Amino acid sequence: MPGRSASTSDLVAAIADGDRRSFELLYRQYAPWLVARLRHRCADAAQVDDIVQETFVALWRACAEARQDEIRDIAGWLWRVASRRLVDAARAGGARNRLHRALRQLRGKPPERSAEDQVLADAEFGDVHDAMARLPADLRDVVQATVLDGLSTREASELLRIPPGTVKTRAMRARARLRDHIQQVRGQDT
Repeated sequence: MPGRSASTSDLVAAIADGDRRSFELLYRQYAPWLVARLRHRCADAAQVDDIVQETFVALWRACAEARQDEIRDIAGWLWRVASRRLVDAARAGGARNRLHRALRQLRGKPPERSAEDQVLADAEFGDVHDAMARLPADLRDVVQATVLDGLSTREASELLRIPPGTVKTRAMRARARLRDHIQQVRGQDT
């Protein structure tokens, strides 16, 4: 992650005033980091580029709408927006895949379900989703930040405004609760 320069907040404030040069400076500073981070999660370079562009457009809009107070930690803010855009793109791809499966079924071909599709379905609609919904908000926020958004403990700590040790403790408690709930549910199914 790029080092947080002392002038980052000044650049964000200048962007709020419509300064394109400050926007370009922030883009040059953070876009390569964001691209590298997204490529660990998405092999489609064109999609990564689109997400980076959408993320910086969101930054411009947030500043233009006088919401720069939301952007205390620029790297964390950019990552939150980009990771959510990546999830949205994956969901859109899932809809496209469901359409292709439906068309195959209409043509008389059996539907194919990959292991990845099963895991994603479980995370979105299955036991994992149910277990996540049962977590208290403080534990769910830590799981969202560290697991789903892929933030480090330090980044999650800054985002959630809690000490890094608290992030680790909550993550440990959340894993235990998730594991217990899923084992309980799957034990009842047998």
